[in-house]
Order: sequence, then structure tokens, then C-alpha cells
Amino acid sequence: MQISSRFTIAIHMLSCMEVFKEDYKITSDFLASSINVNPVIIRKLLSQLKDAGLIEVKRGPGGAQIAKPLDEITFLDVYRAVDCVEENTLFHFHENPNQNCPVGKNIHAVLDDKLLRVQNAMERELASITLADMKADFEKKL
Repeated sequence: MQISSRFTIAIHMLSCMEVFKEDYKITSDFLASSINVNPVIIRKLLSQLKDAGLIEVKRGPGGAQIAKPLDEITFLDVYRAVDCVEENTLFHFHENPNQNCPVGKNIHAVLDDKLLRVQNAMERELASITLADMKADFEKKL
């Protein structure tokens, strides 16, 4: 199981917006060249990040920029903005376990709570990391 690459692409996009904000107009083509993906993918993610209030996008000569202080944007905010998973559905459960099997009949009752605890732990960790943390790490690398 993997979380969609939309999450890491969105983090890459936001990192570029911060690192290059003074030097370049941040467009979908510019971001696509750094990430090495089709600009159509970037435009969809830009729209989702904008709808979540994380970025501002000005058409034409404006480009994209981060809309909030970096220490107020967590990885969880980005994760939720790009629709990686619906609430409480990180793990996709097979639809129709055999109700005539004692395991199939009881699998949801035994497993659902455990999977929810795993998802909650992951989301707590995502909430503890901000874009300010990313900026600090980039400043060390650049």
C-alpha cells in the first residue's frame, strides 16, 4: 500500500514556492520542470491547495505563492488538501468478506479499530511537521 504521490508532489511544489519565491515566477510549467511531471497534474494540485487556503494563485503574470506563514501549514494540512484519502479510510477494506466464514464474519469487528489507531498515529505525526521545518532543512542543504 502506498499513499498517492499527490502528497509528495504537493510538498515539492510548496517547497519550490518558498525557495524560489524571490527569483522566479512560480507557474505550473516551472513547478512541473522541477518535479518532472506533466503541468496538468500540477494545475490540479494547485487548485486543490488553493481551495484549502494554503496558496494563492494569480492568473497571468502573478504565479502561485504560499498564503499562510510556513509554521501554520502542516504536512497533515497538505495531505488533506490533495485528497490522499478520505477521513478514516487510509486502509481500504475488501468489500465482501465471506459471512459464512468465522474470520470473514468478524474481521471488521476485530480489525477496524486497530486500523483507525494506525491512521490516527500517522496523522498525528503529519500534524507535527510544518513547512517551516522543511524550509529549515532546505537552508541546511542549499
